[in-house]
Amino acid sequence: MVEAKHVSKLYAGKKVIDDVTVTIGKGKITSFIGPNGAGKSTLLSMISRLISKDAGHIYIDGKELGQWKSGDLAKKISILKQSNHISLRLTVRELVSFGRFPYSQGKLSKEDGRYVEEAIRYMELEEMQHKYLDQLSGGQRQRAYIAMVIAQNTEYILLDEPLNNLDMKHSVQIMKILKRLVDELGKTIVIVIHDINFASCYSDTIVALKAGKIVREGTPDEMMDPVVLREIYEMEMKIETVDNHKICIYFS
Repeated sequence: MVEAKHVSKLYAGKKVIDDVTVTIGKGKITSFIGPNGAGKSTLLSMISRLISKDAGHIYIDGKELGQWKSGDLAKKISILKQSNHISLRLTVRELVSFGRFPYSQGKLSKEDGRYVEEAIRYMELEEMQHKYLDQLSGGQRQRAYIAMVIAQNTEYILLDEPLNNLDMKHSVQIMKILKRLVDELGKTIVIVIHDINFASCYSDTIVALKAGKIVREGTPDEMMDPVVLREIYEMEMKIETVDNHKICIYFS
């Protein structure tokens, strides 16, 4: 379980995360939603210890984040940020193999190789695994980075807008894979996502942030409500039910 208690973060004297308390249950998909600048990515980065918090506490399985050794934390929690750029010229397979570094320290074992193969297969990258990243489309590269995170085989997986650059087919593929990781392997996934319909269809819990604060949280059924969404996004939205999922209509 991940627990953030009264966590705050300041940039240039302004609180981008303001006294946030949230609990993320194990074995579920939790989606962070909200307008631009709400603090979603900052909160995700603090949970992974990519950036430091200025106040409060974060616990991973009951242990305060600062008490974790870096090597142990890298085997417990992984994160994929929005801006992924590696200057080295790597093949897809080489990139995915980086996910095993906390275990292999660069010397891949047979077990490491098995995780790499599995991640490549999960993301349907077999035919392009020996291509260089700069030979791929933006969507293909995004799938390769997600495969790297899957290969890391951590209990907690944090993804910051993983559907960026993906077309509809591959966006659905990614969300189905994340659901499988939860249902079949017991992973705990936290995702920053802008498409609230994907959040509705695939999340167990939705947490809404606005101006650095959590304004609402609940099940998709509770959150996909015109009054709740108006509070978050300050616009009118219509909700329809399709195949037992609540879908938001916000184009008109």
